[in-house]
Amino acid sequence: MTAVSTFTIPARGGKAAFLAAGQHVKVINTHGQQVVDTWAFSRDDLSEFMSMEHSRASLGRIMPGLGQTMVSNRRRPVLTLVEDTSGGVHDTLLAACDRFRYELLGCTEYHDNCTDNLAAALAELGLAAPETPSPWNLFMNIPVAPDGSIAFESPVCMPGNYVLLRAEMDCVVAFSACPQDMVPINGADCNPTEAHFQVF
Repeated sequence: MTAVSTFTIPARGGKAAFLAAGQHVKVINTHGQQVVDTWAFSRDDLSEFMSMEHSRASLGRIMPGLGQTMVSNRRRPVLTLVEDTSGGVHDTLLAACDRFRYELLGCTEYHDNCTDNLAAALAELGLAAPETPSPWNLFMNIPVAPDGSIAFESPVCMPGNYVLLRAEMDCVVAFSACPQDMVPINGADCNPTEAHFQVF
């Protein structure tokens, strides 16, 4: 495959693009420790979007394996995981960070967040989502213990690791290089970095 376009997801920022059914998007963890919140919306109707709760029911597991497909809130196929060099650890449990999350963590001033990054990325395309769906948190390591508790751990991937996704419908994909710098989901240094994606 030959890349049609390459995009930078700025550190602490977001970026979106259109995908036609059958196209692929390669999401690259450029520096190796960056969580990339990921959304996909039907291009025809943004009220239909990739849904974590519907996907978990469809998959029968909390994260997809190779060849498995994430579905929409109308239970239609959206994105299929074609390749994954990152270790296969991608969270589907947590909501996008927002100003309320950072306020609870002690921030008294504005903090960049994935909810606002999604809105800004879509606005660049002249679009606005009717809500902020829970994202597919690529590269995010949220282990679940036998007692049901969760932990916030560093990604298991390395610089240049990627996932390759195939669009199963005409859609808008959006990404946020998560700006979380208060818990170590972006590595022990808590230093958000840029990431990249390519459309094929």
